Amino acid sequence: MRDEYNDYDESMYEDEYDRQETDNKAVRGYRIVIIILAVILVALSLLYFNIHRQQQAEYVLLEQDREKIQGDLDSLIVSFDDLKIKNDSIAANLEEANQLMDQLKNERRLNYAKIRAYEKEVGTLRTVMQGYIRQIDSLNNLNKKLVKENISYKKEISTAQLRAEMAEERAEELNNKVRVGSVIRARNITMTALNAKSKEITRVKNAARLSVNFVLAGNELAEPGAKTVYVCITSPDGYVLSTPDAASFSFEGEPKIYSAQREVDYQNDDLPVKIFYNGSGFTAGTYRVELYTEGRLIGQADVAMR
Repeated sequence: MRDEYNDYDESMYEDEYDRQETDNKAVRGYRIVIIILAVILVALSLLYFNIHRQQQAEYVLLEQDREKIQGDLDSLIVSFDDLKIKNDSIAANLEEANQLMDQLKNERRLNYAKIRAYEKEVGTLRTVMQGYIRQIDSLNNLNKKLVKENISYKKEISTAQLRAEMAEERAEELNNKVRVGSVIRARNITMTALNAKSKEITRVKNAARLSVNFVLAGNELAEPGAKTVYVCITSPDGYVLSTPDAASFSFEGEPKIYSAQREVDYQNDDLPVKIFYNGSGFTAGTYRVELYTEGRLIGQADVAMR
């Protein structure tokens, strides 16, 4: 009996030891899992704070870029505003700069791509401004030269009234060149009647088309390139001869019906141009011919047709 009892106690003790050993292993496993999760949580927290700090740094840099661009735009707007008084193109550039400033101020989501785009537009406006400044410097230099020429002419004027008048005419001609600036003008405006075979005829009532002839005057200060020239022909009874669809262009902010148009390649030299208007039922009398390009009236003439 004693031996059996001892055997029973030893087996119970061994079972209890095994259970405790299993429990200890489970606890160690839970601790390891908790430690791993804690390490992951700390790593994620550090990553979040690093990303947040980087985003804040980028935001500060973007705001600094925004302020720099706004400063550049303020400077350009002041410069354009000083020059806009007598130049429609400069006024348009000023409006573009103001719109860009409003757009930048209202921009809610800045990024580096948008900042680069704004910087590019500001650079373009700055290049335009530099071009105007060069033109103005050129005109100022020309004006100084004209002043010197005027002084020289006046010194050479004798008591003869004829020489004095010639010198004054020359000075006035030179001063007119300065005022012309960069505007293209049309001269030698005429109009002829043509038959169906494009032969010139003397009676406008027999005409199948009208040919408006003129010269775009050379101007070194004008912008070269393609120009669309519109001609408006007003009949003796006061009506504008128009296309079948009454086509129009913009003039001083309003649509204006034109008779015919043509695109030409202007390279700052005198350029002879012909524009044809096809029609019938013309009447004898005085016709008004007006020429427009780039939103400006560049020439007009009254032409008597028999």
